[in-house]
Amino acid sequence: MLAARLHGPRDLRLERITHPGPPGRGQALLRVRCTGMCGSDLHSYLDARIGDTPLEGPLVLGHEFAAVVEAIGRGLLDGNGEPLKPGMRVAVDPAQPCHRCELCEHGHPNLCCRLAFCGNYPYGGSFCEWMHMPARSCFPVPKSIDDEEAALLEPLGVAMHAVDFSKLRVGYSVAIIGAGPIGLLILQLAKLAGTEPVFITDKLPWRLKLAQKWGGIPINSEKEDAVKRVTAETRGRGVDVAIEAAWADHSVEQAAEMARLGGRLVLVGIPGSDQFSLKHSNARRKGLTIIMSRRMKHAYPRAIRLAEQGRVDLHGLVSHRFPLKRIAEAFTLNTAYKDKVVKVIINS
Repeated sequence: MLAARLHGPRDLRLERITHPGPPGRGQALLRVRCTGMCGSDLHSYLDARIGDTPLEGPLVLGHEFAAVVEAIGRGLLDGNGEPLKPGMRVAVDPAQPCHRCELCEHGHPNLCCRLAFCGNYPYGGSFCEWMHMPARSCFPVPKSIDDEEAALLEPLGVAMHAVDFSKLRVGYSVAIIGAGPIGLLILQLAKLAGTEPVFITDKLPWRLKLAQKWGGIPINSEKEDAVKRVTAETRGRGVDVAIEAAWADHSVEQAAEMARLGGRLVLVGIPGSDQFSLKHSNARRKGLTIIMSRRMKHAYPRAIRLAEQGRVDLHGLVSHRFPLKRIAEAFTLNTAYKDKVVKVIINS
C-alpha cells in the first residue's frame, strides 16, 4: 500500500509498504478516507521531532482522520460501547490509552502513562491507505457528516477540551492568540458559549477574515500591538480568559498580558523549541490560573452532535485538498503558509 513516511527533517517520501493484514485482537482494519494536516505534523516535518520525542526511524505521520471499517474481530464495540461492523464510516480518535493506569482510572485518558498516539514515534499514523486501530477508538458518523467533517472532529475535540478548561461563562471576554484551525474552532465554540467580545490575533489576513466571519474581533499582530489593542478595548481591565493557540513562543507572554487580574490563561499551542517563557511578575501579580491543555478526553460524541446539528462550521476551515500522492507538495505549501492556506486535507 502507499504511505507517506518521514525519514528526517523535510524528508517525506511516498513509499510502498506492507499492507497491515487482518486485524489483531481488539482491532479493526480501516480503509483511510482522508486526513487533516495538523500543526503537530508540521512540527514533526520541520524538526523530525515533536516536543522531546525525536524521530528514530521512518514514520507515517497523520492523526486527524476518517475511515471505513473493512474488517473486525467478533463482538467488538466502538467508542460508544455499541457493536462495530464492517462498512461503517467512522471518525477515529488517534489516542490509544491503556485504560488501566492510574491516570486512566481517574478519568484522564489523555494523560495515560502508556499512551500510544498515531503519527507520534514509534506509532504510525494515517497518511496511508490502510491501518489497524482499536475498535473503541472508532466512532460511527451519520450520513449528514461527510468524510472531511469526520476527520476534523479530532481538532474540534482538541478545541472543546481547551474551552472546557477555560470555564467560559455567558458574557465573559476572551482573547485567542492564533487564528489557525484550532484557534478558529475555539472561537466558534466560545461564541456558542455566549462570550463577548472575543478578540483573535494572527498575522495572516485571510485567517483573520474567517475569524471575523465567525464573530471574532480580528487583530493583525504584524500591523498593531495586540496587547495594547485588547487593553484599550477592555478599558484597561483585560479579558477573563486568554487562550494561546499558536506556536507558544512570545504569544504566551502576550496572552498573559491580555488576561485580567485573577484571569485564566490556557495554553494549547506547541512550541517548536519545546520551551516557552512567561514574565513571572506579571503572572504572579495578576494571580493568573495557568492551564496546559493536552488533547482531549471523551470528546467525539459531543463533537459529532455539534457537527450533526450544524452548530460548528468544519468545511469552512478547509482551504486545500491533495491526493496522497501529492502529499510532499501539500507539506511544502502548508509550512510556507502559501496560497491562503488554513487547513489541508489529504485524500487517501
